[in-house]
Order: sequence, then structure tokens, then C-alpha cells
Amino acid sequence: MVSISRLRAGRGAGANRAEAGTIRAFRRHEGRIGAAFPGPCRPLRYIARMSRRIAIVEDEPAIRENLRDALARQGFEVQGFAERREAQAAFGSRLPDMAIIDIGLGDEPDGGFELCRWLRERAPALPILILSARDSEIDIVSGLRLGADDYLTKNVSLPHLLARVTALFRRVDALAQPQGAAEQLVRGALRLDVPRFEAHWRDHPIELTVTEFWMLHALARHPGHVKDRDALMREANLTVDDQTVTSYVKRIRRKFEAVDPAFDAIETVYGLGYRFVERNGASAT
Repeated sequence: MVSISRLRAGRGAGANRAEAGTIRAFRRHEGRIGAAFPGPCRPLRYIARMSRRIAIVEDEPAIRENLRDALARQGFEVQGFAERREAQAAFGSRLPDMAIIDIGLGDEPDGGFELCRWLRERAPALPILILSARDSEIDIVSGLRLGADDYLTKNVSLPHLLARVTALFRRVDALAQPQGAAEQLVRGALRLDVPRFEAHWRDHPIELTVTEFWMLHALARHPGHVKDRDALMREANLTVDDQTVTSYVKRIRRKFEAVDPAFDAIETVYGLGYRFVERNGASAT
């Protein structure tokens, strides 16, 4: 199975020939992805009525162009950018429906982190996936803390990457579906409006990412019930390690504490997981 990391641009004639062979192999492999879906590699069935627009911010041309080709064959509209400033200029006038971002961009070793932070401040619900060769725990945790919804390393296979892209869009679609009054979830001072993707605490709006919203929804849906980290990952459609789940929960708490320093509705049950607790007398004011 060809991994994305093998698509890096080579140097010199020999490297370029090897790269060309790798790209041909990648395209042959990508063409077989349709076997996972009925018929000839047609657009994924879940994709909603209109084409989704994905931005790829990647400074290596071979990877950027082949990701563009692969995603376009699945029915996405794709735009590629080689550097952070170029992407920010484009996003300033029109945001994509999802951003796939490398960390190192040109002469900026952490340009992807800066772009992720910038995007998250402007679009709390925008799905952001970091795709990087950097696989250290500190990089993964940093990316998620800055607002990325998922983090993949470039040794991932193309089918795996496509699956994670579709999973992120499914979560966005689920939030957008009208669910009726049952999805106006009120737990004491907390109010979650799933159709509008809004969270409020004591009538103060709380800006949450897609992953944070689903994790909070999972906890608040059954107050007092302990959710372990595996359960939270399932609810948020996320596959990360325990430490990363802990980072997400801490980030959710910080956002609520910013509007209510006494916020204590999310409890840690050591050795088991987390639970949402309705305090007596806690109601929206």
C-alpha cells in the first residue's frame, strides 16, 4: 500500500524518475479505491447535495497535486496552496468547507500551526485536518490544542485519509440535520442547539469546534453517567490516544471557565473517564 509520505518531491534526475514512478503507483492505487464503493470510483454517497470545497495547504507539489486529484475523483472541489500567506489571503474572502494543512510550509517550520489557529478563531465549526510528516506527541497534541479536529501523519494510506475526511464531513452533516426539539439539549445552565451548532452557558455563547461540541454533547446527554475515553472518541468520531482526549476535555473546560470561573460541570472520575453533572440550582440566567 502506497503511503502519502512517498510522494515527496525528489532532488536530481534519479530522484525525479523515482518520484514519477511513485506517483504512477499512487495513481494506480488511488484508482482502486472505488472498489470500496459500488461502481467505478464514484463520488462518496454521503456527500450532500452540493460539492464540498476542500483546501489543501501543502508546500510539496507532488503531494499537493496528487491529493488534489484523489479528492477531486471523489467528487470534491479542491483548491491547493503552497504557503500560509497565500492560503490566508484566499480564506479571507471565502472559507473552504474543510482545510487539510501541513505543519511546515516553505520557510515557516510551524506555519501550519499558525494557519490552524488563525482559521479556528474565524471559523469555530470548520473541519481542520493536519497532515504532516511530523509524528511526535508534542506536535500532535499541539495541533489538536490549536483547534485541529484530526491529525494524520504522511505514512497514512490514501483510503485511510479519505475515510477520515468523510468522517469529519459526516459529523458536520449530523450537526446540520434538523432533529426537532429533542436536539435542544438543556442541562441546567447548559444549552446545546444541535441544528444551529450553538452552545450556551448561562446565556453566554461558547465557541466550540466540531470535536469539542460532540464530546460535550456526549457527556451532557446523560448527566451523571461516566464516559470513558473510548466512548468519547466513538461519539466524536475520532481516533486518538488517551492523552489527546484529555487535552480536548481541558480545552472545553477552559472555554467555559472563560465566561464562568466557577464552572465545574465536567468532572474527572479518575481511572474511569468523565461525567457531566447538573448542579442543584444551576440554571440559565
